[in-house]
Amino acid sequence: MLLLGVNIDHVATLRQARYADLIDSPNAEPSPLMAAHDAIAGGADSITIHVRGDRRHMQEPDAFSIRNEIKQPLNFEMGNTTEMVEMALRLKPDFVCLVPETREEVTTEGGLDVDGLFQSLLPTVNRLQSAGVKVSMFIDPDEHQVEASAKIGAEMIELHTGCFANSFNGDRVSETARLCEAAVMGHSLGLQVNAGHGINMQNLPELLTVPHLAELNIGHTLIARSVRVGLEVAVSEMRQAMSEYNG
Repeated sequence: MLLLGVNIDHVATLRQARYADLIDSPNAEPSPLMAAHDAIAGGADSITIHVRGDRRHMQEPDAFSIRNEIKQPLNFEMGNTTEMVEMALRLKPDFVCLVPETREEVTTEGGLDVDGLFQSLLPTVNRLQSAGVKVSMFIDPDEHQVEASAKIGAEMIELHTGCFANSFNGDRVSETARLCEAAVMGHSLGLQVNAGHGINMQNLPELLTVPHLAELNIGHTLIARSVRVGLEVAVSEMRQAMSEYNG
């Protein structure tokens, strides 16, 4: 069964728009923790959060309240910084997904250069795994990045589907082919293959042609849909659409 990880960062984005300096206020809403509960009620298999260095959405208290109150696995996206490594070691998520992070971007764009940053990433991978945390690499569907992820000892890769999601017609065909090739290679190297970024109901059917996928991490489209129908229903709809995957 193809699993669904729900990213609830943008629930915090909405809260920060008004309560950035008052997240402890009784009036601070919406609650990322309540969103996590709603996502799980809709069928989420795991919850994904990303505490960024600039704290533009999720805050440290959010991460710990979700970790303490949610029984489902927690996927903690993070940049490779000393601050975030120390937070992850205290948080003890089930998984860490290492992602590139720059202050200029609106959201994470592009995959992590595991091949080029191998030596700086290796100590982080070792520290996290020594603490019992599984590690995923958020990478572009590129053979060198897949190979580097396996070489560094990560248990998982998350294929960046942004280029796929933002392509159309012939370009979509070529991007799907890239994802298929990377997924086959990752599987052959013993990596769990996940995917995420820009996935929605419109492009999902084509993504479901990619083999060996274990989990999709989806956020923005679910939060957008929840404005109309609620997060529990939005997640349930996505789970139903994903049920057609045969691997």
